[in-house]
Amino acid sequence: MENKIKVSVLMAVYNTDFFLVKRAIDSVLNQDFQNFELIIIDDGSSNDPQNRLLAYAKQYENKIVYLRHTNCGQSKSISRGILNCTGEFITILDADDEYKPHHLKACLQEMDQTDLIASTTETVVDTENDYYVSDKQDYTKFIHVDKCILFATLFGRKEVFRTIDFLDGYGADARFFERAAQTYRVRKADLRTYIYYRNMPNSICSTLKKKHSPVPVLI
Repeated sequence: MENKIKVSVLMAVYNTDFFLVKRAIDSVLNQDFQNFELIIIDDGSSNDPQNRLLAYAKQYENKIVYLRHTNCGQSKSISRGILNCTGEFITILDADDEYKPHHLKACLQEMDQTDLIASTTETVVDTENDYYVSDKQDYTKFIHVDKCILFATLFGRKEVFRTIDFLDGYGADARFFERAAQTYRVRKADLRTYIYYRNMPNSICSTLKKKHSPVPVLI
């Protein structure tokens, strides 16, 4: 009998440098828990004319599914991945981040009495100020990243992701978690097995923070 996939890892990619995407992919392939599938959703990238991402994915066709469509945003891309995945559990990885080798195993160990978790991260920063991001309720206010629900640290049962849609816009991850809490067992887990690169100057968080913080934020 063919083994069923335990975890589906979904990664949306849009014009992320190939060396960063490869780092993310490799961090999944090098997990100490190997019963997974990695679904890469190329959201209409235009920065890879050599098709290096597709070529790399082809080397691991037993582990990787590659999808591509016209640019429509991260939420819709992840939603397409959800429709195409086969795992009992679903999780996400941003294309410019990475997992520690025991990330999937650590998340699975949290799921006995839970339907969905969001975890803390090992956050890579250039300055102490990078730990703070705009509050989804008021962009001019800032909160520590540890207090946030981060899109890519969500890990849960397929039913949760199939039942609740991802909305577009900043704070979509927190809103997903809040809506899930109305029906399912959810909690925040202190794992720090997800490596989150907050020192990316062109990220959504960084761009939004610069827009609403014309002077340095005093911490």
